Amino acid sequence: MPGPDLMAGPPPTHLPEDPAAAELAEGRPTGDVVRAHPESPFAWATLAEEARGSGADELTVYAYARVGYHRSLDLLRRNGWKGHGPVPWEHEPNRGFLRALAALSQAAASIGETAEAERCATFLRDSSPTAYDALLG
Repeated sequence: MPGPDLMAGPPPTHLPEDPAAAELAEGRPTGDVVRAHPESPFAWATLAEEARGSGADELTVYAYARVGYHRSLDLLRRNGWKGHGPVPWEHEPNRGFLRALAALSQAAASIGETAEAERCATFLRDSSPTAYDALLG
């Protein structure tokens, strides 16, 4: 009986539903959703994107995106992620992480943090080429 394919890499990570996503879809103000769900990468990514879209200070956008990114890492690890492997865009609950990562890449670039911007863009492409194309491509 053959063993597992060790060259296949880790299985895709599928995060659980994020209750913040439904509240935002219902039209609840983003700040209220972040306060109710401070652990939500989806809420922080939305806050960063809205701040960027409204012309907020670059450092504010960067801070929101960085919180979303770190909340994402916590959530990924709690759900079996070992530091690498696919996090597919096609699984909608993964989109909070992927959007936070893209927002951090863009925000880092806007403050001149080129190495971080490139690292985050590469991390996004490695996690989900589809997300990279949709968000940064």
